Amino acid sequence: MKSIVILISGRGSNMESIVHAAIPGARIAAVVSNRPDAQGLEFAAARGIPAVVVDHKAFSGREAFDAALAEAIDGFSPDLVVLAGFMRILGDGFVLRYAGRLLNIHPSLLPAFPGLDTHRRALEAGVRVHGATVHFVTPTLDCGPVVIQAVVPVFADDDEATLAARVLAEEHRIYPQAVRWFVDDRLATGAGGRVRLLDETPCDGAWICPPLEAAGPVQG
Repeated sequence: MKSIVILISGRGSNMESIVHAAIPGARIAAVVSNRPDAQGLEFAAARGIPAVVVDHKAFSGREAFDAALAEAIDGFSPDLVVLAGFMRILGDGFVLRYAGRLLNIHPSLLPAFPGLDTHRRALEAGVRVHGATVHFVTPTLDCGPVVIQAVVPVFADDDEATLAARVLAEEHRIYPQAVRWFVDDRLATGAGGRVRLLDETPCDGAWICPPLEAAGPVQG
């Protein structure tokens, strides 16, 4: 049985998706938030999951907060720490402490659009597809090894809200899958730091957006 601690800052919808997945061999040991008013804490407590607050405002700086957060996490002896809408940048020391067992989900197809405002930037760039990425966390922001990605189309009438909703639905699918693979010991790091899924079934298909149309007479 692998122990998992999930970090949130708000509602924690990705946390909810992982809890609802009821992954065999996994136990959600705790949900930890840097905000005492995070809605996700109520969700966790209602399901008997320890809900812990480490309020970042109570600390003089990042190092002190990171140390207190790590102490709270380590009290549950986790095999995996999952960032699920945790809106604090973590210092290098914290990240290295959990190297190889710290996952994050980012609302873009990394390495495209790291950082904030991903949906606005995708729309401004005019991309045809957008998506979400689950990756291991490294000291360089949003640059860790990719575990799984989901792709969604970008429609001409999309705004940030509609695109964000389409991406979030896929986040709720791929994050529990990534956690399941970790729990099942199916994730291996290969050459160049790339993540390899053991026993992966190759896929030679492609998704083209907009879709190709049936060939017709050449106009000229």
